[in-house]
Parts: sequence; structure tokens; C-alpha cells
Amino acid sequence: MDLTQGTTVEKQKRAKKTMMWFAMVSMTMTFAGLTSAYVVSKTREDWLTDLVFPDAFITSVLIIIVSSVAFYFVKIAIEKGNRSLATILLLTTLSLGILFVFMQFQGFEDIMGQGYYFTGPSANIVPTFLYIIVVLHIVHVIVGLIVLLVVIYNHFKQKYKRGQTLGLELGAMYWHFVDVLWVYLFLFLYFVR
Repeated sequence: MDLTQGTTVEKQKRAKKTMMWFAMVSMTMTFAGLTSAYVVSKTREDWLTDLVFPDAFITSVLIIIVSSVAFYFVKIAIEKGNRSLATILLLTTLSLGILFVFMQFQGFEDIMGQGYYFTGPSANIVPTFLYIIVVLHIVHVIVGLIVLLVVIYNHFKQKYKRGQTLGLELGAMYWHFVDVLWVYLFLFLYFVR
């Protein structure tokens, strides 16, 4: 397909989606660098192996997956003209996103409850890595929540209709990316110790 073909609206839609892909690739590279540094640091003598992975992080995987499923069905509801279902799904996605962030901080409390701190004289590299990686992901989720609020606002303004869902699609692309990223990070941090 020739990317220069089509109407101006089609070209703008392709350009915006391409920019979203570039942003997601850039974020992927950031986390690839952090996880690579984590692997390299495992050779340190002070690397902890007895840190118990917080149950809150495990629960957050389920929460973020359900939020992604809910967001997936929003576009289908819009395309079918079911605005009330789309509203429920958007608000569900938002609520689950907020719950996800809460669970991440609960995970930090669990780690500190084990006596491992991220800074200070009793700090260790393992919880520090966890802190940096998870906090950076939380920042991306908070950006996703802001994007979701914009999508919800536009939904209430009735800007999304059958065939006119670009903003919704871009928001969903970002949300699904952040969700898949957490599943990857969780599996990485859980199994690479």
C-alpha cells in the first residue's frame, strides 16, 4: 500500500498511528536497557536472591489484563452504537488503571516490610532496580490514565462514532502497550532473579 495515497484524513490517521508506533518503540528501548542492566548486575556479590516477590505485583497483572480487555471492547461497543456499554467499559478501564497503580505501591510496601529499602544505608541493588523499573512503568500508566480521561471526555462529547474512532484507537494502542509491557516486566522480574 502506498502511504501517500488516500484522502487527507486517511493520511493524517496513518501518520498519527505511525507516531504512536515510534513512541512505543522508544519506550520499549528504554525498558530493554533497564532489563539488560538488571541482567548484567546479577553478577554482583551483593545480589539478593531471598527477596519474596510481592503478591500485589502478581494481582496487578490480572488487573491490568482485565483493564485491557475492557478497553478492547470499547471500540466494538462504539461501532455497534452502544454508547452506554462503551461508557461502562471506559470507566471500568479507568478504575482498574487506578487500582493497578495502588497495587504497585502496595508491592513497594511489601518489599519494605521484608526489610529491603530502595535508598539509604540499608539499600540493596535488587529492590533499587525493582523500584526504578516499576516507578518508570507507573509513570507510563499515569500518562495512560490521562489519555484515558481525554478519551472519556471525548466520548461524553460524542466525538466517537462508527468510522470516527481515531482518538479512541490511539488511546487503546497506548493502553494495550503499557499493559503488555507490565506483563513482560512482571515475568522478567519474577523469573530472572
